[in-house]
Amino acid sequence: MVADQWYDINGVWTGSATFLPNGDLIMLYTGSTNELVQVQNLAYPADPSDPLLRKWIKYEGNPVLSPPPGIGVKDFRDPTTAWTTPEGKWRITIGSKINKTGISLVYDTIDFKKFELLKGVLHGVPGTGMWECVDFYPVSKIVENGLDTSENGPAVKHVLKSSLDDDRNDYYALGTYDAGAGKWVPDNPINDVGIGLRYDYGNFYASKTFYDQEKKRRVLWAWIKETDSEAADICRGWASLQSIPRTIKYDKKTSSNIITWPVAEVENLRSNNNEFNKVVVKPGSIVPLEVGSATQLDIMAEFEVDQNMLKKVDGSNATYDCIKSGGSAERGALGPFGLLVLTDNSLSEQTPIYFYIAKDLTGNFNTFFCNDLTRSSEATDVRKLIYGSTVPVLQGEKLSLRALVDHSIVESFAQNGRTAITSRVYPTKAIYENAKIYLFNNATDISVTATIKIWQMNSANIKSN
Repeated sequence: MVADQWYDINGVWTGSATFLPNGDLIMLYTGSTNELVQVQNLAYPADPSDPLLRKWIKYEGNPVLSPPPGIGVKDFRDPTTAWTTPEGKWRITIGSKINKTGISLVYDTIDFKKFELLKGVLHGVPGTGMWECVDFYPVSKIVENGLDTSENGPAVKHVLKSSLDDDRNDYYALGTYDAGAGKWVPDNPINDVGIGLRYDYGNFYASKTFYDQEKKRRVLWAWIKETDSEAADICRGWASLQSIPRTIKYDKKTSSNIITWPVAEVENLRSNNNEFNKVVVKPGSIVPLEVGSATQLDIMAEFEVDQNMLKKVDGSNATYDCIKSGGSAERGALGPFGLLVLTDNSLSEQTPIYFYIAKDLTGNFNTFFCNDLTRSSEATDVRKLIYGSTVPVLQGEKLSLRALVDHSIVESFAQNGRTAITSRVYPTKAIYENAKIYLFNNATDISVTATIKIWQMNSANIKSN
């Protein structure tokens, strides 16, 4: 959509589509005006039969919404997909802030041209700053299917998600939606929006979900920014990527988080399966996995740790933190261990994906899932961070991970998607046939046993029409 009108001349920004009962589609999107005021605009597909909806007609009465009193003219953006109210109206929420409190404003409408601002907000969290790209949708506590955005009831939880402009991460929380009052309350205030759970603990921002009516699932997309220099972007001629689309489900085993997982279609790209069964990786060792070129891979791995050894190890590392740690080179009694992807033969470039088990003095365990980029590239203009967080591991579960490796991006998922990490990497040596994959174990006190399936991944065939 081209920025060619006074109400979007300084930018056509995030929008959301809504299907109407008659099958028509409408789009609300944020425009930045010639005076840099953020307003909401309405658009329709020029050709509804075009499956890619490449051309749009902007409503002649735009803008349909402007910042309300008390809201900054640059703090009013990114309308959600609409859902229905008990009164049969449509409802949307829009991100904003009041001082340092991030909020989501709520509007009702019948025709998407005139809107009523509800009193109060859907939700707000002090100290979280501007909420961008707010998303709001239901997840079922019972069925595996995704739900249409208008679904509600006793078997439903609602996810409220915000992209925080202050730290550029995507946070979410599970809670209960009161449709009559237009309010949402988090299940656990400790994990409220912006201070608790994240979709992804790596390079992952400005995400948006939609309900796939054909396959009855909710699908998540996100923007992955570059972490090298602007000069490198200009040299390449492009910048930034979209994540592999992921499905979202409620985690019925924990009842405290969602699960994100690559859409099933990704598995159609698999070829040349290699399996490695019950590989013992001793403390301080590295084991090569011969798969040929390791630049495009889909990896499924399980790790078993001797339970008797877990009980014997003293609790001394309860304060572990992926980001504040020394990365995969920092050795502890129970970790780190995992995979080295996008690694050259000399190990001078490597991107470790790993678990670290922390045990406190009372015998309680916390399991961390991390990604260390500090040695991912010998390029000097790259930010090389360490990403990660805790991951819930229930009694009797093996540690499991899936990693999608695609030349310069790695998307990793622990415990079937309870925690995810996306990393943008820039290898200079570990490329094409020189890219390798290894198992590693830097724990000092335990061996781990790994069972791994690795597929080569074909490039996707994207059809434009």
